[in-house]
Amino acid sequence: MPTNAVVTDIKQVTIRFSGDSGDGMQLSGTLFSTLSAIFGNEIATFPDFPAEIRAPQGSLHGVSGFQVRIGAKDVYNSGDKTDVLVAMNPAALKVNASYLKKGSIVLFDTDSFQKKDLDKALFQTQDPFEELNLDHIQPVGVAITSMTKSSLEGSGLENKEMLRCKNMFALGIVCWLFNRPLEIADKLLEQKFAKRPKIVIANIKALTDGYNYGNNIHLTASTYRIEPVEATKGFYTDVNGNTATAYGLIAAAEKAGLQLFLGSYPITPATDILQELAKRKDFGVKALQMEDEIAGITSSIGAAFAGCLAATSTSGPGLALKSEALGLAVMTELPLVVIDVQRSGPSTGMPTKSEQTDLNQALYGRNGESPLVVMAAASPTDCFESAFTAAKIALEHMTPVILLSDGYIANGSSAWKIPELEDYPEINPPYVQNHFNAEAGEWKPYLRNDDTLVRYWGIPGTPNYMHRIGGLEKDLVTGVISSNPENHQRMINIRQQKIDNIARFIPEQQVLGDPDADTLIVGWGGTQGHLMETLLRLRDNGKKVAYTHFRHISPLPANSHELLQRYSKVIVAEQNNGQFADYLNGKYPDLNSICKYNKVEGQPFKVSEMVEAFTQMMEGK
Repeated sequence: MPTNAVVTDIKQVTIRFSGDSGDGMQLSGTLFSTLSAIFGNEIATFPDFPAEIRAPQGSLHGVSGFQVRIGAKDVYNSGDKTDVLVAMNPAALKVNASYLKKGSIVLFDTDSFQKKDLDKALFQTQDPFEELNLDHIQPVGVAITSMTKSSLEGSGLENKEMLRCKNMFALGIVCWLFNRPLEIADKLLEQKFAKRPKIVIANIKALTDGYNYGNNIHLTASTYRIEPVEATKGFYTDVNGNTATAYGLIAAAEKAGLQLFLGSYPITPATDILQELAKRKDFGVKALQMEDEIAGITSSIGAAFAGCLAATSTSGPGLALKSEALGLAVMTELPLVVIDVQRSGPSTGMPTKSEQTDLNQALYGRNGESPLVVMAAASPTDCFESAFTAAKIALEHMTPVILLSDGYIANGSSAWKIPELEDYPEINPPYVQNHFNAEAGEWKPYLRNDDTLVRYWGIPGTPNYMHRIGGLEKDLVTGVISSNPENHQRMINIRQQKIDNIARFIPEQQVLGDPDADTLIVGWGGTQGHLMETLLRLRDNGKKVAYTHFRHISPLPANSHELLQRYSKVIVAEQNNGQFADYLNGKYPDLNSICKYNKVEGQPFKVSEMVEAFTQMMEGK
């Protein structure tokens, strides 16, 4: 298709699609980010769902958004502020006004900016741009609704169905603005609506007409081009964190030669893991939707006893319900992966928003001395690596592993090079028959590896290895039920030491930035992209600073204490009230250098705010 003659090259751009829940903003954003990834750009996305189910149309509470940042390189997060806002109604403009940069383009639907629409968004005047003091942006008004209806006149669709295509008309304009190839979007729409050919035709027509409208009337002085990234050869796609987590578990099961079992119960924002694994019968995956959270984890414990790679997925409220069964998994010393996709709490909280507030629950939320492994994924693509590693640790060290994700990286996506399975290490569970001769009476259920203290795994059905385990304390030697106080103390100590020993098998903590810095930024979980960009901006401002990001939390990497002691100031940034900072202080009470940076808003960190706050901390203000 022809394009505007004036094309401006840019390195990065942040675009936000925003409107009512029914306006298709998630689909528009997903299509744009996917075709950008296929085109060869780096991407980072942030789907921002309303916390209410079907809030009143046009209301501030019902605004749904999808933000995508694309670039040739160095795209670490979805961006603080937007270069382009697509506002399908006044509420979308009002909610996102504070995120607009100077000179931002605001593409808005003039048909949806009538008095009744402005009233729903609680505007006091008939000029929303003036009321919001948006004299620094470029408003571009297009009659998106009426032009979509004109585009699809004679299509055979009902009026309601035609209106659902207005997001495609808006997407067409954005594709023209940034020189995105429509052929890729057409194919993606064909895949999305494969069973509804009439809808495919209508969406492609609206998309194409939106593109041509922007091209024909030259909505702006220039269109924009972002060069593809120079990447290593391989197969690339965009992937969100939940899908990558599911793939990581599948890869681990393949490496271990085990069947993958997931017992789970739907809960926002973790449900997609269950849905993705339910599709993977081609890999022999057994994914069961159970009647509740407790049934989800107990079915997985049963599968672990039976010799599967067992996993269960949930969010914060579900992790609370699983706590008793988690204690059973600790007591029986069975391999189990528990994925907690954190959301805003407490209670139901804001279920579509993201936080890091489940760390204390993961570390301590069980009765008795109940140690286990806690990890945290750092990005959508790292969810694959983290899930694989969590499964490897669980299987080789016979322990439950809690893998913390969060709504930001679970729903967000990044460009991903599909890995080669042969590049990943083998997974070798400690099967009992490889170490003991049961016929000679050598084996008992709680005999352990002398070095790692890992209990050997006897799979039911293995001849001569019949045994019984359960939630009651067992004798260290015989494996029978015991209430002996000295034995209980020994078992408590051994279970803790077994977890501590895992520090020998995980990588040492690495540091980025200036080797001679006095200040260290510390992060964990899905804040990695924002903290990485903060580091780079601080260094560009002439500040000497270093940065480390923790994937392994319990146990901590073996060099953690020595690393933290090197710095006179340690800034721990997290989306809670300081849970990881307090954990580090508890582990290393001699540290007096820790400062906290905490935000609990249900929204991602803002790099600009962190640069300012960290600068003041470094200057002692």
